[in-house]
Amino acid sequence: MNAFWHRLKYTVQEDLNSLMEKKNGKENPLEQLNQYFLEAQQQTAEIGKLLERQGRLKEELESERQDADLMAMKRRRQLELAEATGEEELISFAKSEVEAYEGRVARLSASIQEATQELLSLERKFEEMKHRVKDMRVRQLQLMGKENVKRADEKMNRFVTPENIFSSLDDLHTYIENLGGTTRTTQSASSMEQRLDSLEKNNAKSQEIV
Repeated sequence: MNAFWHRLKYTVQEDLNSLMEKKNGKENPLEQLNQYFLEAQQQTAEIGKLLERQGRLKEELESERQDADLMAMKRRRQLELAEATGEEELISFAKSEVEAYEGRVARLSASIQEATQELLSLERKFEEMKHRVKDMRVRQLQLMGKENVKRADEKMNRFVTPENIFSSLDDLHTYIENLGGTTRTTQSASSMEQRLDSLEKNNAKSQEIV
């Protein structure tokens, strides 16, 4: 139990931002926090059940004290009757019974008082634990957001600044312009070649006619 509280306190108070900056870390801080959060939820559920059981035990102690108190009252009435009859054996038995039940009531009252204080202490710790688990959930969401931003930023950086292609939009624009110029040059050269070929064919036909 103490080990869990120590780990829970460390997790909540740890600066997760510094964990994210550890590039060579072997353990993903988000995975680590997810593990702690799952464990904390399980422990919270188990401790909640223990608190419910403690409450039921306190109620049973109170029920036992009530029964003992009623029996003590009954034996006191019987003691009065026995004393009125003067029968020593009944008087002795009734006195021992009164002492036994009154002693039981006293012990149960002390136990109930102690159980009440313990239950209050456990309930305060349980509330603190639930707050810490909630803080852990907030940190978990913060870390998930940071990791999501980091991944999105990396993807956008690869798109805005593609490697081994263009270092800027100006380079891309220049490439497109050059590509267009090369296309026009190629088309112009092809047209000239066709005209030369046609001229050569016409000249050959003229010579055949002569």
